[in-house]
Amino acid sequence: MSQDLLESVNDGVAVLTLNRPDRLNAMSVPMLDALLAALPRLAEDPDVGAVVLTGAGRGFCAGGDVKAMAEGREFGGTGLEDKAQGLRARMEVSRWLHEMPKPTLAMVRGAAAGAGLSLALACDLRIASDTARFATAFARVGYSGDFGGSWFLTQLVGTAKARELYYTADIVDAQQALALGIVNRVVPDARLEEETLGLAARLARGPRVAYRYMKRNFNAAESGPLKDALDLEAWHHTRCGMTEDHREAAKAFVEKREPVFRGR
Repeated sequence: MSQDLLESVNDGVAVLTLNRPDRLNAMSVPMLDALLAALPRLAEDPDVGAVVLTGAGRGFCAGGDVKAMAEGREFGGTGLEDKAQGLRARMEVSRWLHEMPKPTLAMVRGAAAGAGLSLALACDLRIASDTARFATAFARVGYSGDFGGSWFLTQLVGTAKARELYYTADIVDAQQALALGIVNRVVPDARLEEETLGLAARLARGPRVAYRYMKRNFNAAESGPLKDALDLEAWHHTRCGMTEDHREAAKAFVEKREPVFRGR
């Protein structure tokens, strides 16, 4: 794995750390390629129940590497088609974060800007330090936006606010982000790891089969009609009712104890 991405697994939680702290973890080709290798593998790993994405040092991710942009070497390729295809292939990182059958959490301190914000938005949940700052930033460098940010932000805050944030590139602080629904929780910076990893471990201990189907339901709800959502919920709910986890949870409820989930 590239040194631009660090990986650790503990207590059923995989932590992926964007590791270019001297550049506020601006994206690089090795970083994105390492994410593209890690996410599908972690999605299939039976020892991993949740995935946390974070950044090394004082920032989450500043987005694209502006120095590389200025030098015309951000994603390689020479013509429009090559550049667009190279970018699109690496944007699969966002789809994996959004669709992998396990909860994904962004642990954000400092700047989450541009495509870095897009990666945070692609996760299921976002836990922010009170130092966190969010900005679409694309307008500042004459870009329209990538890594799914316009889609994710529209889902979270509505089209009018999403357009405002893209057009103005205004910086949003942690409390504003909480009020807008961009983040789920804001915690003191000193407790960011404790709070985020504690939540991730709790989810990793939860009913993994049920979470998988919950995630499918929510993803379908983002773009499909109610009838299709009802159909999916009926099938998925019935499927979960056939799991050992469901039977254990029902038994634990009757016995007034905490269930022990096995992921099957």
